[in-house]
Amino acid sequence: MNEKPIFALMYDFDKTLSPRNMQEYAFISDIGMTPEAFWAECDKTMYENHMDQILAYMYVMFKKARGKFLFTRDTLRSLGKGVELFEGVESWFDRVNAYAEKHGMKAEHYIISSGLKEIIEGTAIADKFERIYAAEYCYDEDGVPCWPAMAVNYTSKTQFLYRINKGVLDVTENDLLNEFMPEEKRRVPFRNMVYIGDGLTDVPCMKLVRANGGHSIAVYRDEKDSGNKLLLKGRVDYLLKADYTEGSDMEKTVFALVDLAEAANRTMAMHIRSVEQAQKENDEKRMKEWELGKAKCNN
Repeated sequence: MNEKPIFALMYDFDKTLSPRNMQEYAFISDIGMTPEAFWAECDKTMYENHMDQILAYMYVMFKKARGKFLFTRDTLRSLGKGVELFEGVESWFDRVNAYAEKHGMKAEHYIISSGLKEIIEGTAIADKFERIYAAEYCYDEDGVPCWPAMAVNYTSKTQFLYRINKGVLDVTENDLLNEFMPEEKRRVPFRNMVYIGDGLTDVPCMKLVRANGGHSIAVYRDEKDSGNKLLLKGRVDYLLKADYTEGSDMEKTVFALVDLAEAANRTMAMHIRSVEQAQKENDEKRMKEWELGKAKCNN
C-alpha cells in the first residue's frame, strides 16, 4: 500500500470526458446508421426482450456489425482513436497528479462507465487510469465477441466505488469485497473521493460518494437544466462546464478539493493519534489498578 494518502477521482466517460457517446464517432457510421436510428433500435431491443439497457446496446452492436466489418477486440480498440475529448482532458491527469503530489497525496484516476471498455482502451488517455470499469465482451480464441463479460449500468456502478474504497480492484474478487473492513483500514477513504459525471445514470454514485463524506461534480457542455436539478436536489456538490483546461473552474474546484482532503487527512491523523494515546493511557491505568489489587490480595 502506498504510504501517501490516495486522492481518487472517478469519471463517467461519455459526455463527461468526451462530448458524445463513443459509438457515435465511428461505429454507427460504419454500419450505415444515424445515431438516432441506432439508439432507437437499442431501445426497441431492450423493451421487446426485457433486457438490461447496456446488454441491449451491446447486442445491437454485435448484430449490426455482422457482415459490415470484422467485429473483434482489436477493431473495437481501434475505434477509440477517433473519440474526441473535451478541451484540456489530455493534460488534465498530469496536472492533477502534480498538484496532489505537492500536497502530500497520490492522485489516482478511474473510469466507471456504461460505455465499452475496449473503445476506451483505444483512446489517447487510456494509460492515465488505474482501472477502467466499463461494459466489455468475452472473446473467443479469434478475438471475436461471444458473450458479455461485464455490463455496467447505473446501479451496478456503485460496486466499483467500494472496490476503490477497500482496494479490492480485481472484479473477480468478491469475497474480500463483501467482508467487513474497518474504515481506518480502507485504502481510499470516501472523504478522499471525487466522482465526476454528466447525468441521471451517475446519480447513485454521486449520492453514495457524497453521503460518505466525498464530493460529486456534475458536468455540462451547453445545457445546464438537468445539472441544475441535480444540484438543487442535493445530488451533487458542484455543477461545472466540461472544460478541463489549465485555470478552468474544473481545475480550481478539484484543486480546492485536494486542499480540503489534505486538511481532512491531517486532522484525521491527529484524531487517530489522540485515540491511540487515550487507549494506551487507559490500558496502563487498568494494568496499575490490577497490579494494586493483586498486591492487596497477596498481603
